[in-house]
Amino acid sequence: MRRSLLVGLSVLVSVGVAVPGVASPDDRRDWGRATLTGFAALPASTFVPGSEPSGAALGTAPVNGVVAPFADQPVQGFSGVLRNADGTYDVLSDNGYGAKANSADFALRVQRVAPDFGSGAVDVVGGITLTDPHGHVPFPLTRPDRVLTGADLDVESIVRVADGSYWIGDEFGPHLLHFDRAGRLLAPPVPLPGVFAPENPAGAPNLGGSKGYEGLALSADGRTLDALLEGTVAGDAAGTLRLNEFDVRSGRYTGKRWTYRLDRPEHAIGDAVTVDRNRLLVIERDGAQGVDARAKRVYLVDKRDRDRDGVLDKTLVADLLDVANPRGLGGFGRTFTFPFTTIEDLVVLDDHTIGVLNDNNFPSSSGRTPGKPDDNEFITLRLAGDLGADPRVLRRR
Repeated sequence: MRRSLLVGLSVLVSVGVAVPGVASPDDRRDWGRATLTGFAALPASTFVPGSEPSGAALGTAPVNGVVAPFADQPVQGFSGVLRNADGTYDVLSDNGYGAKANSADFALRVQRVAPDFGSGAVDVVGGITLTDPHGHVPFPLTRPDRVLTGADLDVESIVRVADGSYWIGDEFGPHLLHFDRAGRLLAPPVPLPGVFAPENPAGAPNLGGSKGYEGLALSADGRTLDALLEGTVAGDAAGTLRLNEFDVRSGRYTGKRWTYRLDRPEHAIGDAVTVDRNRLLVIERDGAQGVDARAKRVYLVDKRDRDRDGVLDKTLVADLLDVANPRGLGGFGRTFTFPFTTIEDLVVLDDHTIGVLNDNNFPSSSGRTPGKPDDNEFITLRLAGDLGADPRVLRRR
């Protein structure tokens, strides 16, 4: 009986009939295996020198062998990455320790890191702390000096515009936040009309916790943002995510919206970056880690919706659990895997190469080695196909 059901299911999928919980044929189109071309790692227990204590709300029981609280702020939780002209990268640390309640002593920062793919090391060479000195945030902040913390906002996605300022996506609103190059908030947080996370007191929640703006992509011409939610808004079809267009100059949503459909409703997205006017790269993942991980993928997504089914077309360009590693980079075997719970950083390096980083949820995640906190890993992948990216995206620094 079980074999008959499997055969029938295969037939339904092969002829294009939608089966709940099963990826459609379009979702399985792919370019072939990506190849690992660079590996570097920042040790999990890396801290900002001379900073403030952190992690007091984690308790004193060891987590993956790590005991809190910490004398300094950890450099961790990368949830967005930007390339700089000098070979360094700006990476966004997210809200701290995974929840509003335990992250009040985690200062939100954009870290500057320098990967050395020859040695496999990553150096922290600077960074900025996010602040609200002019009182733009309309609700009470944790700290009287208006340094923003993980109890105030859950920052998860970042872009940099032509004047060097940053737009950052938040999950607690969800909000879009505009910071200057020194990390100072320039204007009040911009809410998404009609959508409220549980942490947002402005309306009845219709979005799951930690399901706000996980992906934020700057258009090739720099005029608009594509802001992608991580979770489904109540009333929308299960497993569908809203992609909203936002006009940078006016600071308003344009009203244009697309739908991204997850392979499975329990999946989540990790990041979104622009390829050209119509296409994005999106990380989609399950919530498992290590040997239990089953879905860690990078899709090329097309807003033109050629199938006319109301959702974005998807093409698999990299399976992060099946990466060719012919040179044995990082000391791994000929097949490399990136088996982390959360993979939230994506950058286009050239028409054939992307960079991918994990969010290590320090000290909680242990996808690489059970019982040991994950490092912040930075990998580069050569894709089997040509992205044909807009030249402005490739020149962007």
